Amino acid sequence: MARKKGLGKGLDALFQDNGTPSDEVTTIRLSEIEPNRNQPRKDFDEAALASLADSIRQHGLIQPLIVRPMANGSYQIIAGERRWRASRMLGLAEVPVVIREMDDQQVMEVALIENLQREDLNPIEEAMGYRQLMEEYHFTQDQVANSVGKSRPAIANSLRLLNLPEEVIALLQQGDLSFGQGKAILAFEDPEKMVEIAKLTVKKGLTVRQLEAMAKKEQQQPKQKAIKIRDSYFDEVEIALSNELSRKIKIDVNKQDHGTLHIDFYSKEELKELAKKLAENM
Repeated sequence: MARKKGLGKGLDALFQDNGTPSDEVTTIRLSEIEPNRNQPRKDFDEAALASLADSIRQHGLIQPLIVRPMANGSYQIIAGERRWRASRMLGLAEVPVVIREMDDQQVMEVALIENLQREDLNPIEEAMGYRQLMEEYHFTQDQVANSVGKSRPAIANSLRLLNLPEEVIALLQQGDLSFGQGKAILAFEDPEKMVEIAKLTVKKGLTVRQLEAMAKKEQQQPKQKAIKIRDSYFDEVEIALSNELSRKIKIDVNKQDHGTLHIDFYSKEELKELAKKLAENM
């Protein structure tokens, strides 16, 4: 899917003061407005919303919401969901809005950039926003970087956070871990170790440098060979054959239960006798 051009100019216009002559402010009922379910920001601090609601109660909603018309007659929020939520808390019937025509891709970009510019997203919401641009709108990492004004490595590092275990992701979402701490924890590779280190970081307040030093030390330690555990049936067969043939028996087997039977012999005569015994038992 080709990326649409001209969005940057549209964003400049969007983030100008909403009182510009090109923006016609109108009032619509709050019940006619719905949030954008795909907007990258998922968590809204209730205390911050209550504070915003108090401000709106005292001074009114100075900055209008930016919305777009939908096919069902409602309006979807492009920018200003916090103001919409605070207005609902107050029980307002109507709110001022600026109506814009935008497609889904443009709305996604605007929502992501608005939150990034205001530093409203936690590291996981930011990473999920980037991933959504890539998966749903087929952006490359370079295109995402250009869209939000960041470097491609910054986008790549952000996306890597989504490879963390769920427990660690939850700590990032809650604000218990920073982006830098999450990135450093990735270096531990083993998921269980990541969770252990993440909890230790929250408990002791470990810095990024401390985590990097711990990860480096961990990587320098010789790794223990994995212990292979096989079905005890093969051990029992080894013992039974050893007793029956009076010689050392070894069975090598893989995960698919395919293997090799090793029988020791020390002369042609022994081999001949062994072959005869095996043939008699077949």
